[in-house]
Amino acid sequence: MAHRAPEPAAPGRTPARHHPGPAHSAPPTPPYAARPPNPDPHLPQRPGPGVRETPPGYVPLPAVPKTRSPVPWLASVHGTPGRGAYGDAGYRGNCSGLLIKDLLLYYRPKRVFDPMTGGGTCRDVCRELKIACDSRDVRSGFDAADPPAYRGLGAFDFVWLHPPYWRMIRWSDDPRCLANAPTLADFLDRLGAVFRNCRGVLSPSGVLAVLMGDLRHEGRYQALPFHTFAVAEAAGLELAAPEIVRFSHGTTSAAEKEYPVAIIPRVHDVCLVLRRRDGTRAGR
Repeated sequence: MAHRAPEPAAPGRTPARHHPGPAHSAPPTPPYAARPPNPDPHLPQRPGPGVRETPPGYVPLPAVPKTRSPVPWLASVHGTPGRGAYGDAGYRGNCSGLLIKDLLLYYRPKRVFDPMTGGGTCRDVCRELKIACDSRDVRSGFDAADPPAYRGLGAFDFVWLHPPYWRMIRWSDDPRCLANAPTLADFLDRLGAVFRNCRGVLSPSGVLAVLMGDLRHEGRYQALPFHTFAVAEAAGLELAAPEIVRFSHGTTSAAEKEYPVAIIPRVHDVCLVLRRRDGTRAGR
């Protein structure tokens, strides 16, 4: 598991509390990322000289430097297992709420906007943390790519954006849904409109976090996280933090899939934390 216990707080400072969901278990020390056992007896089974042996089924993660972060376990790899009791676990494409929670604990916004609420994960995390959250979705008539839809919303300190991974999942035939974009270019055009609209309601010191995975279409990987950053940059946004690799814990379909050919399975998605290019926030 890629989980790191909080460092002791500095004198006079109250550490941020992490509330793991019921699916959490005590992590080994030092933290490790889960790794399937090596089935090939001809491949090395033990580390070489001078390399610390890890528990079976785990891969060690690099040490994390000590900082003044209120969430010291939040790093550029997020591998906390489970999903937490957030959102509708049966909603297809729903993500874990644990990364959202860690980001909210870190940035401490007063007002959150979620224009693609889906199964309601971000809404439930905000409710637990007692943060005001405006959740919208195309199913209730909100078109995140339509500028007039944002009129009168006001400004937000934090925007959580979990768009479709293009056509990986189709929820309906609604042409406003990004999953129904006929081509990758159309998908990216609409995603760019969403970024521009969200930037318009983002406070000068606020951040926008977008979670994006990838898919193969017609035999080719689409490189969606890379396209996503390019589109966000064109919309006037820039990185506010390192990209975060989120392990896909809580994905029930992955364990049931079996492929008749050899592939490198994708077991992560990428979270980009962005800010307005004219923003004033440095670090936190």
